[in-house]
Amino acid sequence: MAGVALGIAAWGLMTGVALVQSGLSTIEALLMTLTVFAGSAQLAATPLILAGAPLWVVFATAMCVNLRFMVFSAHMRPYVMHLPLHERLLCGFLSGDLTYVLFVKRFARPAEDDAARAAQMAYLIGNGGINWVAWTVSGVIGVIAANFIPMAWGLGFAGILALTGMACSLASSRLRGVAAGVASVVGVAAYALPLKLNILAAIAAAVVTCLLLERRVR
Repeated sequence: MAGVALGIAAWGLMTGVALVQSGLSTIEALLMTLTVFAGSAQLAATPLILAGAPLWVVFATAMCVNLRFMVFSAHMRPYVMHLPLHERLLCGFLSGDLTYVLFVKRFARPAEDDAARAAQMAYLIGNGGINWVAWTVSGVIGVIAANFIPMAWGLGFAGILALTGMACSLASSRLRGVAAGVASVVGVAAYALPLKLNILAAIAAAVVTCLLLERRVR
């Protein structure tokens, strides 16, 4: 995770700047940065908060933006169900896009003995901790320095590059390449959907396509 932490930090920095420049006070932006570990949800919820939207609308929007984590958690369930509830909640809180990608790339299936399970969880929490520190510290710096860092610098694009590079490294088979291609096309084609639902549409299209292709191969 340390290899992509700089990209995450750049993304977090610009998110912190965006929160303040969108109209939140410094205290409000700091509170959100320290309690909400979800950049897309932060950026989606901020204009709703400033517009005085009902709390349930803010929560529903944040949930829709992050529905991809439902897919992640369904996949991760066999890896963490041996843990007590509070540890599973910690794993869930620290899990991000890149931590999930790195974890499933390293561990193709759940461990079968206690030592291997401990190693898997250490890897997951270690990566998640580095990700959280990089994001949160840079977000706090962005909030404090919001009046000095212009959005035109485009530092947030470094985070996008980190995600893109990691995604490309996972396309190691034809089926995964098809999934990535379908998700990309649908995500762009459905970009106009509200509440970032194009992300959910891209995931659903990729999953359905791969399931159909797997059945035909069998």
